[in-house]
Amino acid sequence: MLSQALKFTFLTSLCATGLAADVSTVPTESIARKKELLFEDDFEASQPAKPWHRVVPTFEFEGGVLKGTQTRAKDETSADGKRVIKAHAAVHGLEIPTRDSVVEAKIRFDGATMIDVEFDDRQYKDAHYGHLCRAQVRLNGVTLIDERDGNMRNDIYEMKKDPAKKEEVKKLLVGRSATFPARLEPGKWYTLVVETVGDEMRVTIDGKPAGYLKSSGIAHPTKSKIELGVAGTSGSFDDLKVWNAAPAGK
Repeated sequence: MLSQALKFTFLTSLCATGLAADVSTVPTESIARKKELLFEDDFEASQPAKPWHRVVPTFEFEGGVLKGTQTRAKDETSADGKRVIKAHAAVHGLEIPTRDSVVEAKIRFDGATMIDVEFDDRQYKDAHYGHLCRAQVRLNGVTLIDERDGNMRNDIYEMKKDPAKKEEVKKLLVGRSATFPARLEPGKWYTLVVETVGDEMRVTIDGKPAGYLKSSGIAHPTKSKIELGVAGTSGSFDDLKVWNAAPAGK
């Protein structure tokens, strides 16, 4: 078996080249140490807790869970015919500022194609809409993305609109995301944990290592929002908890 140090080296190499990584290369131990609990919600209350707010409809508090359904499934022309309303996953926002954190939630796929946890800073103007980083979960894989210095960085975001710049964009995005295989089942609850410390992000599912990325944008010091996303119909969250964190061992 690879030593922990060799696993880290191998993983960093894979991320740098943009190749798909093997789950065995994900750090086996937590990279974060939990500090104070900042927020928790079991979604049993009749009214949503104050920090919650809608970003992209629709999410509903239903049967003791937070259920998301993508309604913008394809690009549409606005009623006045003057603009295009882009397809977008359902997004529900949480106003919980963090720098380093541990986010834990139960997730369930009931037709959804993707469920994710995202970190944003709306005051940050060098990335589209203040997007910083995210962890996406699909039935067959886990993808971690540095959006601040990757696909949502303003210049790269604009370049992606030009097909002639596809190869240039591809080079700029090397090392800004990592994808790992997974085997999840529809209709089953899983415990998702997203650890974000410094420039590292680590994901576990049911306590097992599922993904890891080390990239500069993850280290953004002001993660003012946590957003939960669902693509497709439908995906659910339950028993959400958010902790402040410190690097493991400190």
